[in-house]
Amino acid sequence: MEKFKGTGVALVTPFYEDGTIDFPALEKVIEHVIHGNVDYLVVQGTTGESATLSETEKMQVLAFTKKVNRSRLPIVYGLGGNNTQNVLNEMEKIDFSDIDAILSVSPYYNKPSQPGIIAHYSKIADHCPVPVILYNVPGRTASNLTYQTSLKLAQHPNIVGVKEASGNLEQCMRIAKDKPDDFLLISGDDMITTLMRSIGAEGVISVIANAYPEIMGSIIHGNATYSKKGTFSLLEINPLMYEESNPVGVKCLMKHLGICEDHVRLPLLKASPDLSQRIKTAAEKVNTKQFYSPHLE
Repeated sequence: MEKFKGTGVALVTPFYEDGTIDFPALEKVIEHVIHGNVDYLVVQGTTGESATLSETEKMQVLAFTKKVNRSRLPIVYGLGGNNTQNVLNEMEKIDFSDIDAILSVSPYYNKPSQPGIIAHYSKIADHCPVPVILYNVPGRTASNLTYQTSLKLAQHPNIVGVKEASGNLEQCMRIAKDKPDDFLLISGDDMITTLMRSIGAEGVISVIANAYPEIMGSIIHGNATYSKKGTFSLLEINPLMYEESNPVGVKCLMKHLGICEDHVRLPLLKASPDLSQRIKTAAEKVNTKQFYSPHLE
């Protein structure tokens, strides 16, 4: 699983004003991050607005990403839900060629018990033709994947890591302390990635890497000085990414940077004028040129 010991970027899905997918802009986003300093692409995660894309659109985005990527970077595909059988049914329809793993969110809304979560993931991992990365994000799912549950699931031969977005560093430390050597602890929060590295995390799945791949690459691949420097450079702008929900903030930032437009799908709305201006002001203070990019050396 060396390919996931780095920076994964949770790709946005650009839209036209009418809400249809802007594939030329998606190509621009993919090339932007590949020529930055990311190690793999995450397709159709939360940041890709998977909740409001149809099954057909998800397949179109996946196929297009494969085509543009041309096997340059590994691809992780977002495949999860709160109906285990539906996840398995969707799995049957996916072309897993050029997909290196799936990222599967912990079941949301119906709030299963920890044994229920274990049974859910075990069923998915038993049937999935590629490795499974768990995704713990209690702020969205309303239930936590406890460290005991993550460690139990780490024993499954087809479950290779967990994206931890709980913000609970003690929980992350307990996973790092007792996990198998070949089980990856992946940061799900850009701003605590440097801290996560210090306790044994071996990568990040990042939102802001859509805009600043060089900075997130430095946070993961740089020495302690570069890692701290990268984190500190994002202190002002990163909170703005989530003020009106993700990916509203990062799409607004990307518009200011000339990467793609900021259209989102309902029930999300584009960033308010006040937030947009604050993002623009904060972006003017971020200097990406001070961060190195090993992929281009």
